[in-house]
This record gives sequence, structure tokens and C-alpha cells, in this order.
Amino acid sequence: MNQRAFVEQIMGLPVSIHVRGEEPGGAEVGDRVAAVFADLRHADAVFSPYRDDSDLSRWERGELSAGAADPAFAEMLALCDEARERTEGWFDPRGLPDPRTGAPRFDPSGLVKGWAVQRAAAHLRSLPRYSWCLNAGGDVLVHAQEDHPAWRIGIEDPDDPARLLHVLERRGGAVATSGTARRGRHILDPYTRRPAAAVRSVTVTGPDLLWADVYATAAAARGPRSLAWLETLDGHAALLVGASGLCQVTPGWPAGG
Repeated sequence: MNQRAFVEQIMGLPVSIHVRGEEPGGAEVGDRVAAVFADLRHADAVFSPYRDDSDLSRWERGELSAGAADPAFAEMLALCDEARERTEGWFDPRGLPDPRTGAPRFDPSGLVKGWAVQRAAAHLRSLPRYSWCLNAGGDVLVHAQEDHPAWRIGIEDPDDPARLLHVLERRGGAVATSGTARRGRHILDPYTRRPAAAVRSVTVTGPDLLWADVYATAAAARGPRSLAWLETLDGHAALLVGASGLCQVTPGWPAGG
């Protein structure tokens, strides 16, 4: 069994695709990988808060209606509403600071990345006889064939990225992490509009990356008391690192690693 890695910089972060199988460097795999990267670049063009010409920025300025924007735009708005409901308001893209100016704006980035990766991965899911791992800035979606080994995913210590807190073995599904380690206190408490500082990181596993990422972001905003809420999420498990460095897990979190 052979393995090949493909890496591009998209959405301001490294996106890597690792493929295992007989011929991971072949044309069939190359075409599917290229399609994944193309979909992610398109999502960035539509939803980037850093680009003045994105559909998101034009919509915010009143130059473009949701109906006239990219067909995925209305879907994203509906998903943001659903995310607020599912997280009891702790995931809220409204009134977030513009990454360039700091002025309040609508920024769905916390949902868009997971949604875009989950959607783009359809090109890999239809690839027969291959296992794959799609990693977008540390948020991971994997698939392993029955006769291939599981993927091993390291969970970084938010205080020391060179150290791993845990290693997960996954044959399918998603692993998403939110917190302060990479981007500082960028997650806001939606009720106080102040940076959330009571949690260093939250890692959530689940069947798809969209909701794992949303739940991790909401839990980081909510703080340590989010652990009880995370325990209610069917099909998901979580590891939470508090401001003191204390690690807590939900009952479904795998032991060892």
C-alpha cells in the first residue's frame, strides 16, 4: 500500500489531503484531489471576510441579495440559523469583529470551513479502493477502507504544540478543535461580546466536520460548563482543556492514546 500527500494554501490555512492505496499518484486520484481544492477555493471566493469582492462582503454592503448570490449562500445563512438553535445561541456569527478592521460584521467562518470541507470531500468519497485524510488547518475528516489501517490523529497541547495530549484512531468521521492556541482569543462570548478565555481548547469528534466544528466553537465560547451540554450530543465526544490546563472528557471519549 502506498501513500501520497497533496497540500495547498486555501482560506489562509494549509489544506492537506493524504491518500492511501495502490496508485495514489495516479490520474484518477489527482483529478479528485484537484476537484477538492477547486471547491475550497470557490468557497473562499464566496464566503471570505478578507475579500472585498466575495459574495459575503458584497451582501454585507447591500450590493448583493442572498437570492442573487452563489446558490450556496442561502444554504449557509440557513445553517447559521440552525447552528444558533443547536448550540443555544453559543455559536453566533452576528456582530463579530472584522478580521481587518475590527468593526462588527456577520462572519460565518466558524461554520463555513467545516461545511466547505465536508462538501468538497464528496469527490474523495466516490474514490474506490482508497483511504483518505483531509486536514484543513487542524480540522480533520477521514475515511479508511476495511482492509487499511485506521488514521491516527494527534490532539495538540494548546500550551505546547510540540506535545500531544491524545492520539485518536479513526476509521471515519471528523475531528475538530477550537481554542486560543493558534489564533489567540478570537472566539467571543456571544452574550457579553468579550473574548472567551475560560477554555484553552475544545476538540470534538463526530460523523461530519460541519457540526463537529460548530460544536467545538460553541463549547469554547461557553467555557467549562459546556462539558455537560457536549455530553448530550448523540454521536459526538469531546475533550476540553480549561484555562488552568485541566483536561476533561465526555463519557464517549476513547480511553488511551
